[in-house]
Amino acid sequence: MHNLTKLLFPTRGSNLLAGSLRSSYRSLGSPIVNRIFVAKMSSTHNVPKLNDPTLLVTLPFINGSFVPLAAGQDTFDVLDPVSGSVIASCPDQGVAETTEAINHAAAAFKTFRKTSPRERANLLKKWNALMMENKEDLATLITWENGKPIADARGEVAYAATFLEWFAEEAPRLYGDTIPSSTATNRVVTLRQPIGVAGLITPWNFPAAMVTRKIGPALAAGCTVVLKAPGETPLTSLALAELARRAGFPAGTINVITTLANTKEIGKELCTNPIIKKLSFTGSTAVGKILMEQSSSTLKKLSFELGGNAPFIVFDDADLEKAVAGAVMCKFRSSGQTCVCANRIFVQEGIYDKFAEALAAKVKQFSVGSGFKDGTTHGPLIHDIAVKKVHEHVEDARQAGANVVVGGRKMEEQGINFYEPTLITGMTKEMRIFKEETFGPVAALFKFKSEKEVVELANESEVGLAGYFYSNDYARIWRVAEALEVGMVGINTGIISDPAAPFGGVKQSGFGREGSKYGIEEYTQIKMMTFGGIGELEE
Repeated sequence: MHNLTKLLFPTRGSNLLAGSLRSSYRSLGSPIVNRIFVAKMSSTHNVPKLNDPTLLVTLPFINGSFVPLAAGQDTFDVLDPVSGSVIASCPDQGVAETTEAINHAAAAFKTFRKTSPRERANLLKKWNALMMENKEDLATLITWENGKPIADARGEVAYAATFLEWFAEEAPRLYGDTIPSSTATNRVVTLRQPIGVAGLITPWNFPAAMVTRKIGPALAAGCTVVLKAPGETPLTSLALAELARRAGFPAGTINVITTLANTKEIGKELCTNPIIKKLSFTGSTAVGKILMEQSSSTLKKLSFELGGNAPFIVFDDADLEKAVAGAVMCKFRSSGQTCVCANRIFVQEGIYDKFAEALAAKVKQFSVGSGFKDGTTHGPLIHDIAVKKVHEHVEDARQAGANVVVGGRKMEEQGINFYEPTLITGMTKEMRIFKEETFGPVAALFKFKSEKEVVELANESEVGLAGYFYSNDYARIWRVAEALEVGMVGINTGIISDPAAPFGGVKQSGFGREGSKYGIEEYTQIKMMTFGGIGELEE
């Protein structure tokens, strides 16, 4: 079973199956030698097949190569969230390996920063093409280690690849300015330069998209990177590194560290090492605060995408059918495990009952199970800790008087980390769901009367990542959109992610933006140059 003990105390060393695999690949002369370290798969578990088995990589990627396991080095297990079976094991790297990766990235930066924007754009385009050529295998890895349905995983791969395409197009457009000087004989111009080595820390919920959304702009700007892969889903990151290698990125430009037990120590090294000039982190607000404090020692440039508690507002004048469809997409995508999914659903009293009835009918149509099973609409949560939190939120609401209309239980018949998609009515602001991000498949409905009341309720949160509302009153649309204290607003839509759109929050949801024309600016610094003594035209 997937439990906290296994997370904190991973297994050590290899096993007989791993040795057999290495011997077989060596005898075949395959290039996979020393890339796959362990594949401790349950003999009773249905193991997915890859069209290209060499994309199942379990070794960290440093300075252009996959690094073999060191003698006596610890490993950690990557678990299938459906069954708890071990998919593979990866080296549990530490500070020494991270420092080595940083040094290689620094050496590579000396030359990579001098490449032309068009050269970097072409590399990103090749990487994008390789991602799409291997879309099915990448989707298989995502579903295997993350649990999301295969259709959703395919969508994520396509979405992730668009960031490489987008920033390939942005690389040649890092424009500077010509600024009128206060002195007649001077000329002032600016240019944007890559900031240096970037440290990247990504989460498990979008194993591909969170990587490309950070790496794409960093490389486009001319930076080199050290990525700390998520401990729950490192295989997707390593497969992407292999495709980047095939695309021709120079050694040292991309480095991927694998760890679970040493996550805190590696995070601190990325924050305190003076070679790292930029840190980008997606995760919880609590961890973001720690990283920000640690980074103060070197005054790094930071961009943090942190916790959310998204309000989803439905006004009486909204198109009910579209609002219900939007709530389904926004709340239940990836089983509610997204930072921008609806957490508090506010419905105006005139249509509250109709909305609840219509949403309940949709939720009852969901099919929960393994992401590889035909017809599955929703997979498992990532681990039992997530299940526990979701169940606690539901029970807190139930005990405080809310009505669980649909769901509200663990689905142990499906596997170890399943929770039934749930709809709760009669919610109040005293309940935990109002204050805390659930990160699970629970739609909690709050009733409101007026526009002013709901905006005040929506803004009654320490975080402000995304917000959504449905209305057909154009004046209200402007008023509410401007009044919501969030970084992103979805108006009559439940999906706001787009490589062209700036992604990020306000308040304790962090700062900085990813995607869009602003995303690449996060990895640059502005240099001003003043030319003096211009004078008048010579006679």
